Amino acid sequence: MPSVADCLRQHAPAYLKQFGDDVPSGHRKVISSITRCRTGQLGHVHYECKRCGREHWVGRSCGNRHCPNCEKEKTYAWLEKQTSRLMPVHHFLVTFTVPMELRLVLRGSQADGYRALFDAAAGSIRDVGSATRSLRGCLLGYFGVLHTWGRDPMVYHPHVHFVVPGGGVKMDENGQAVGWQETAKNFLFDHGTLTRVYKAKLADYFRASGLYDQVPPEAWNKRFVVDIQPVGDGRAVLKYLAPYVHRVAISDSRIIACDESSVTFRYRPSGTREVKQRPVSGTEFVRGFLQHTLPPRFQKIRHYGWMSSNSKVSLDEVKWLVWLHLGWTYWLASGHAPQREPITKPQVRCAECGGQMRVVDVTFEPTDVLSEHALAYLDSG
Repeated sequence: MPSVADCLRQHAPAYLKQFGDDVPSGHRKVISSITRCRTGQLGHVHYECKRCGREHWVGRSCGNRHCPNCEKEKTYAWLEKQTSRLMPVHHFLVTFTVPMELRLVLRGSQADGYRALFDAAAGSIRDVGSATRSLRGCLLGYFGVLHTWGRDPMVYHPHVHFVVPGGGVKMDENGQAVGWQETAKNFLFDHGTLTRVYKAKLADYFRASGLYDQVPPEAWNKRFVVDIQPVGDGRAVLKYLAPYVHRVAISDSRIIACDESSVTFRYRPSGTREVKQRPVSGTEFVRGFLQHTLPPRFQKIRHYGWMSSNSKVSLDEVKWLVWLHLGWTYWLASGHAPQREPITKPQVRCAECGGQMRVVDVTFEPTDVLSEHALAYLDSG
């Protein structure tokens, strides 16, 4: 089956020729990285099987955060880290979207627009939370993940998902943490209030960024979709978010065909379980893929409140307060409390015998060992 890299090798040259200097340098870098990934043009990794001694040469990965093949290690690391940071409380998934008219503005000014989207959404959670009776006087902690696509990767759909624990750290008048205060399992904030505050804040941040005048006035009267869903202990939603945190838009497994004129991929429309196939021209595929490229050094994962790195209340302190609230302190200290299973990363295995392989050498110079198309590996057999 063809891969995303195969499709870009086939159609990106014509795309670059057609649009010339209008293609941002960041998009050119993404194309260059992905099309050379694991081909040997970036060097290779020399492995040896510990069991049978067979040698394998694997093309080095490009490491670009938009590459469908390179971010698996980071995905496992992120999932393991976030799972370890979860508090043993109920959680909510809060999603903020924008109408079509604002999407067009965001697409043309991504750095400023995405920053405004993050700031407006995060500020809304903070302010509405502080005004909610069950969270009054509490410091919240939460993190957000930016997505720019939905079910169909050719459609530009920027939105932010926030994972919010159902509770907050109670603070005294001196700013010291004194306890944990939880919300009801099925209620975090008033939905209507959160939507109104978010819309007003987004308008303010658009004004501050110089983007407000680019939005048609009637767009601000449209419905802004904000969704609040209870998600249990949060582990399931982390597994849902993990594959999207360190990759972009479309994976290799969804590519069905790629020829000299078109690309066909599969997708599942929202609200249905039916899987459909969609053929698009090669130029449209490249354009659709690149529209999800993030601005250089832009952080698509952001932490707030006691989850932020500069919080005066540490994560360990919050965890201790939650344990005290739940009455777990002595139980956990006893050593009899169940421990979470560690998330195991897939190991590099020998294709001949299935044995574990060790790294012998890493070469950064281009090599002729591999072909121009990325292979899993070449071996000594």
